[in-house]
Amino acid sequence: MKSTVIIAASGSGKRMNSAVKKQYIELEGRMILDHTVEAFNKSKYIDDIIIVCGSEDILFVKHEIVLKNSYDKVKAIVEGGRERQDSIYNGLKEVSPDCGIVLIHDGVRPFIEEGYIKELIDAAAKYGGCVMGVRVKDTIKVCDDDNYITSTPERASLWAAQTPQCFKYDIIMKAYEKAFEEGYYGTDDSMLAERIGVKIKMIEGSYNNIKLTTPEDLYMGKLILEKKNDI
Repeated sequence: MKSTVIIAASGSGKRMNSAVKKQYIELEGRMILDHTVEAFNKSKYIDDIIIVCGSEDILFVKHEIVLKNSYDKVKAIVEGGRERQDSIYNGLKEVSPDCGIVLIHDGVRPFIEEGYIKELIDAAAKYGGCVMGVRVKDTIKVCDDDNYITSTPERASLWAAQTPQCFKYDIIMKAYEKAFEEGYYGTDDSMLAERIGVKIKMIEGSYNNIKLTTPEDLYMGKLILEKKNDI
């Protein structure tokens, strides 16, 4: 079954406090997005890569990341939309008709590992949809508008969702089309599938699979990459 990954790289990176968009910040001499694309281009379980970025960045991504590194699995570089959901939908419309499985991944989450890619694809084929995540380590509090605690959920049932989020193509496309018909915007892809009745499987991932959004994350990213290169 053919698998395609859509890499979301349209963010501005305001929390990074950088003049450079976070996906183009260098991590150990290479752009974060470069590390991310490489992981999927090297994967034997991925057939196609679609990168979604700002319209003003398309030529830059094409020449400075894709062509520069001969990433032969990149089939399209697509213009992003106003919101992340709009961007992913643009990517979904570029997926090849013979694709069975779609992974959706953050461009600034560069430490995805090959074993997890396989596990997610297998789970999506079996269950229809799955999300990579990790168990929450801290106690979570729910507060009202005045910051008074209203409840404390049982920690054993809480997970922090990551990407890739992985689905059968027909399921996630139907979910996106339904969301746009009804003007609904979710905070992640699985929410759209959940609201059309799909039961999504959680796949336990890695605490190293971090999203690089703040300067502190860059420091952690350097440590993860150094450890990875030492193996």
